[in-house]
Amino acid sequence: MSTRPNFVFILADDLGYADLGCYGGRGDDGGSCSPVLDRMAAEGLRFTDGYSNSPVCSPTRFSLMTGRWQYRLRGGNDEPIASRHRGNAVLGLPPSHPTLPSLLRDAGYATALAGKWHLGFLPHFGPLKSGYQEFFGPMSGGVDYFTHKDSSGAHDLFDGEADAPHAGYLTDLISERAVDFIRRRKEKREPFLLSVHYTAPHWPWETRADEAEALRIGKIFHFDGGSVATYLTMVRHMDEGIGRILEALKAAGADANTIVVFTSDNGGERFSDTWPLVGKKMDLLEGGIRVPYIVRWPARVKAGSMTAQQALTMDWVATFFAAAGVQPHPDYPLDGANLLPVLDNPAASFERELFWRMKFRSQKAMLSGRWKYLSIEGDEFLFDLATDARERANRSAREPQRLAAMRARYAEWQRTLPEFPDTTFSVPATKADLARPP
Repeated sequence: MSTRPNFVFILADDLGYADLGCYGGRGDDGGSCSPVLDRMAAEGLRFTDGYSNSPVCSPTRFSLMTGRWQYRLRGGNDEPIASRHRGNAVLGLPPSHPTLPSLLRDAGYATALAGKWHLGFLPHFGPLKSGYQEFFGPMSGGVDYFTHKDSSGAHDLFDGEADAPHAGYLTDLISERAVDFIRRRKEKREPFLLSVHYTAPHWPWETRADEAEALRIGKIFHFDGGSVATYLTMVRHMDEGIGRILEALKAAGADANTIVVFTSDNGGERFSDTWPLVGKKMDLLEGGIRVPYIVRWPARVKAGSMTAQQALTMDWVATFFAAAGVQPHPDYPLDGANLLPVLDNPAASFERELFWRMKFRSQKAMLSGRWKYLSIEGDEFLFDLATDARERANRSAREPQRLAAMRARYAEWQRTLPEFPDTTFSVPATKADLARPP
């Protein structure tokens, strides 16, 4: 086995900040719905102030693949890329763009994605065109867990670039393919990157016992179904799969020197828990962008650690490159920060500024330490997150100079990026991705 670390990046879909037991989650049947992830946090490092690059699916995935602001690419400005864009030659991750898997592959890493892609459709885009040597999963966003059909009714489960008519519960199929990849690496010498991008607990809300529900709803939009109990069971199914992945690492002798990162692509949806935060998916309120971050690396990360370091999805690209000794492409400098010093010493946090923008409701947000600037449809807010994590006390009138300074700094950042494109491909607000709790 190589002395360079392996990487397993596990991404949940629409998981809320407080859905896991180790983040104060409600649990199911009186216990945590995430015993494996809770144990992983106890064996590693937990971030209290981890953020997604976007409060919605595909833009966050652009940042994860490139290590750069998603707004630098045309497809990263749409929220999200929808199944109706199948065949679109514009909305997607250009195969010519260097990525986390492509640069690691070129440095001798084996690369695989088990799970959701959501960065454009064949024939123009796809995982195998952007650095992954193996792929199993759906190309689009939400798909049914049993029929594997997307919102348009098209079958969407691929093995490489071929249709894969596999029967089974999608969460389990993703876990099984991830475990299979690790088992096949046991006798190999090169290190690996394994991306495990679950669709859970994204709607449709279906557990392993809900195949009849899949047949009832026909398509994946169902506003008349789901429950907190169903949602938590879906999280537990994912958690069980993660347990099998960790066991496979041990069996392959790769446990100690593998960095395992778990997070979510954005904040929670209808049945998720964000306490004490407010806001959901599609919001730049904390509940829409603050997400769990758990890191396990027995060879280097001290068990039972916690950090208040502010981190973004794209930071993991810089971090993985630093751990692997890989340089980013000189023509595509990274926007993310290297978190290795924090993994070594969780108390050694550094100050930084974080930014977000959304076409939906004309949202803008900026973090600078404990202070947050937020603008929604022209209304401006200033929050002290250290004392007001629920973003209830607008301090803009009390701190006009701070508000003005942050507004100006935000404008300065925005000038470094392309404007929102005039042509819009975004999903209408009536779609389920934009649904609000009743």
